[in-house]
Amino acid sequence: MSKPVLATASLAGCFGCHMSVLDIDERILDLIELVEFHKSPVDDIKTFTKQCDIGLIEGGCCNSENVHVLKEFRKHCKILVSLGECAIMGGLPALRNGISIRECIEEAYLNGPTVKNNVHLILPNDNEIPMLLDRVYPCHEIVKIDYFLPGCPPRADLIWQAMVALITGDELKLPYEIVKFD
Repeated sequence: MSKPVLATASLAGCFGCHMSVLDIDERILDLIELVEFHKSPVDDIKTFTKQCDIGLIEGGCCNSENVHVLKEFRKHCKILVSLGECAIMGGLPALRNGISIRECIEEAYLNGPTVKNNVHLILPNDNEIPMLLDRVYPCHEIVKIDYFLPGCPPRADLIWQAMVALITGDELKLPYEIVKFD
């Protein structure tokens, strides 16, 4: 019998949720026995070549590339899990939601303290740069999300128990200690 296929990706966030995946410590060896990693920073596969059973997505959507990556994950993953506060609610990147795009760009490229000595003061204008969205969106506002694992980042034990439950089809038991916030 083949192993379930697992994919992971990071959008607008800090990559802390992937660090929590690595924080399952030696259980990562058990996870490797249970799943086949595909399209993940864990194995450095950059494109989908097959359908995946489970997708873990961290980060929210702040630009057009994030939306594209998220939609590709939804198309290629039977089960999609929002991992962490940025994916669930926008997290820290969403602090910009009360500021206009124009004001953000002007602060970053024209008026910020690090650009005072820049005599050219130009705004980036290249087709390779993803377009900023009007705000940072949580993943469930862009695609259907099947499960949500809270935390900033989620605790390694929560990720481990959720992965095992999804892989084995067992009920996920979430004792308070695993999901509480300190």
